[in-house]
Amino acid sequence: MGLRDFLKEYFLGFWDYETPKVMVVKNRTLGIIYRAVQFLVITYFIWYVFISQKAYQENETRLVSSIYTRMKGTAALGDKVLDTVEYAQPPEGGDVISTILRREVTYDQRQGTCAEHFNVPKANCTRDSDCVEGELNFDGHGKRTGKCVPYYNHSFKTCEVQSWCPIEEHAVQREPPLLEAINFTVFIRNSILFPKFGLRKGNIKQASNKRDIYKYLSKCHYDEEKEPYCPNFRLGYIAEKARENFHELCKTGAVIGVFINWRCNLDMDPSHCKPTYSFRRLDMRKDEANSGYYNRFAKHYYKDGVEIRTLIKAVGIRLDIIVHGHAGKFSPIPTIISTVTAMTSVGICTIICDWIMLTFIDKNEVYSERKFDEVIQEPTESQPAQLSHITSYGSNLSDLSEGVPL
Repeated sequence: MGLRDFLKEYFLGFWDYETPKVMVVKNRTLGIIYRAVQFLVITYFIWYVFISQKAYQENETRLVSSIYTRMKGTAALGDKVLDTVEYAQPPEGGDVISTILRREVTYDQRQGTCAEHFNVPKANCTRDSDCVEGELNFDGHGKRTGKCVPYYNHSFKTCEVQSWCPIEEHAVQREPPLLEAINFTVFIRNSILFPKFGLRKGNIKQASNKRDIYKYLSKCHYDEEKEPYCPNFRLGYIAEKARENFHELCKTGAVIGVFINWRCNLDMDPSHCKPTYSFRRLDMRKDEANSGYYNRFAKHYYKDGVEIRTLIKAVGIRLDIIVHGHAGKFSPIPTIISTVTAMTSVGICTIICDWIMLTFIDKNEVYSERKFDEVIQEPTESQPAQLSHITSYGSNLSDLSEGVPL
């Protein structure tokens, strides 16, 4: 066959019409497979698509959320009594709040000159020429003066720098961890809005009397079963749910995510729409260089007209509040779409069984001959076009029932 004949045949075949043909096959194995596949497809759509995923609903996942957080509690550290201002950063915050569990403090730093720390690159020296005046090392503590001076009370020398003196590594004082922080509480108020449905909800228990609300909030602690609408969470509870040891967190600090999830089925009463909470550590625990959490800040004051500061390295727990939401309500459009999809998908049962019948079952050549027929239209001059070479449904059924041993 030449290229021209091939193109002609392909072009003419492009306009052929194909229609399904009904053929009854008396084969028990194939029938069991057909009904089993039908059962799986129907079960999938009824149980997973309609019941689990609620495909008959119109959904909204872009909720509007507002978060307010506050740390509460009091602890004693030696002779000191610490309150919210001392250990919470910030004392009142939004979706991020942290608490200090351990402090490293450098007292009475002043602007002046002092020896650079010996671990800083090129800081060790034996003479002034080893130190370049005006050089600023970003891994160090200040600008070099060009002098080589004794390292405080030690025999070796390092380059002198202009900085806050004494430097932190030399004068730092490490305080014991604040183990009592395990009983500190975090107040998390979350208000949400699903704009499409106009639903507003909050994670605080509703009451007609404000005095009753304040009394309830002052005593309650969150419990998934008993107190699902209490917004007070103990730090020890958060660490436990995140599968962390609180005493270990006091050493290294951590970033913990507090996930608030709203799943609201608006086909039911809105009172059933309530938040669920989950907790997970977010920093890289196994990567020591990037694990834990700490921050530095300073408290400045003046003494005899000289500016002095206390530098604090605070190791603690940082809480990131992350809100997710999903609301759904019955709608005819997704219901129709899902129903049509389910009915169409049932057709896959026929495709699978046809493939098995024509590939694996005995007498598959006989099945193939009876399944595929070609109908050719032959027009004549004196009468309308007649159909020839047609195998009817009845003759097929007779062949399969009598002429083919199944």
